[in-house]
Amino acid sequence: MTKISSLIFKRLLLLAGYAAIIIVTACSKDDETSVAPKPSISEVEIGSGNNGIGIIGRDFHLNAEVLAGNKIDSVTIRIDQLPEESYSSDWRFELSWPEFKGAKNATVHKHFDIPEDAVEGKYDFTIIVKDENGTQLEQTFSLEIVDPANLPVDPYLYLWDFYTKGGAYQYVNETLENPENVKYTKSDTLQSSIQINKVKGDGIIYLLFIKKSANYLPETVDDIDFSKVIVYDAFEHQNWEDVDYFSNVVYDGEGGFTRPSPEFVIGTSLDNNIPQPNPIEGGKSWENGEYYFGVVYTNYTYNLSVYHYLEVTIEGF
Repeated sequence: MTKISSLIFKRLLLLAGYAAIIIVTACSKDDETSVAPKPSISEVEIGSGNNGIGIIGRDFHLNAEVLAGNKIDSVTIRIDQLPEESYSSDWRFELSWPEFKGAKNATVHKHFDIPEDAVEGKYDFTIIVKDENGTQLEQTFSLEIVDPANLPVDPYLYLWDFYTKGGAYQYVNETLENPENVKYTKSDTLQSSIQINKVKGDGIIYLLFIKKSANYLPETVDDIDFSKVIVYDAFEHQNWEDVDYFSNVVYDGEGGFTRPSPEFVIGTSLDNNIPQPNPIEGGKSWENGEYYFGVVYTNYTYNLSVYHYLEVTIEGF
């Protein structure tokens, strides 16, 4: 090998060495900056209507859309007292749901009771999502736990009846036990009255028919999608200063009514929505099958809601 060839060869080796160093360094930097994707959550609702309230001994509503970085390992909620707050005693709560493990995304829609031994006060409500790739998300929200005895209003379904002319009288009372074999036929004229107790301020009630196949049961008035529901009745109260009962039937004190329960024909082309009726068409058109008949009441002054559903069969179409 000549001196010139030897010099060229040495320079090529030197360049190759530099290139190798650059490649290794770049790969090392890529390894250092590569981070596994973390899970995320959205559309979070803490409490009924996202009111951020938990009532001791009562049902609590939670909703969150979870998207994993890789796959969900676990979903947990934790309720912790705040260091700057005073409480009558120590209390914390934790709950996990294993059924979401292995999913890429999930709708975490859960109802659970706030335990009877819970302590009133302000809390951190933390949603913890662990991913199978080793990452973890913790997101904290505000929660207030309240003793029901201290609520300014405490709405509950006291009595709800429904019947057709010449048909059976059926009802749901405060025990919330639904009757069986509730059936309506095309051209039946339905009437229904309902009473919600312990309310004041401003509130509104809806009575709704919803196809069971819609897989949709709103829990607050703001949740109602009017493209999916048939409104039997809607009625509101405003500026009530004292706690009282609220009904969609108003008596005149002389044996009659200033507002009787509406007559509603199964198969009608327009519902009873306010201020304007909605056409019953498209995906909510009447058909044979299983429906839910439900009540949804929301008190807007105190941001509390009540809802209840029963199954009915519609025939004759």
